[in-house]
Amino acid sequence: MMDAFLQTERLLLRQFTSSDAGRLVQLDADPRVMRFITGGPPEFSAHEVESEVLPAYLDYYRRGSRYGFWAVDERRTGEFVGWFHLRPAPDAPEDRPELGYRLRQASWGRGYATEGSRALIDKGFTELGVERIEASTMVINTASRRVMEKAGMRLIRRFVADWPVAIPGDEHGDVEYAITRQEWAAAESGPLKNVDSPKEDSNADPEPSHHR
Repeated sequence: MMDAFLQTERLLLRQFTSSDAGRLVQLDADPRVMRFITGGPPEFSAHEVESEVLPAYLDYYRRGSRYGFWAVDERRTGEFVGWFHLRPAPDAPEDRPELGYRLRQASWGRGYATEGSRALIDKGFTELGVERIEASTMVINTASRRVMEKAGMRLIRRFVADWPVAIPGDEHGDVEYAITRQEWAAAESGPLKNVDSPKEDSNADPEPSHHR
């Protein structure tokens, strides 16, 4: 098995390898996947993915970091689903990482975003010494907002960011969600742990929680 970071009922989160470059390029080539990130175009060129993006992901593993970016495969089929990340934003405290994800359109509507997010949140609080996990998205990205809520996060604030490139929907602003260690512990025996495997609406578009 590839270097696994964690497994859920249906997903394997594993370390990226150099052979994943083409998968990342293909993921970002889908305009619907990139809708709330760039407005549609790929975020990086194939050359940038190979020479900058993927090496940055691999560097987390070389440094032995508790955080990083992980490729996601379906356990049953081995098919590439996308990626998740859990890592502090620039200048953020080490114990307050940001959760994010990017999934192939073919994997939308299956509950994978919620399943992986819950698993990362659980691991963060049980194994990684995390005190608070945050996530952000555009106000209009209702699918990702539902994922955050299903993962146990609560709305913290609405804000306007000064993004270098404007995309449709920016005028409505962004939202930040978060969950603290205390809130997570209180929910351990509550409804969040007693629901069945999450299923997003079949028409939902669970785009990344961290855009741009």
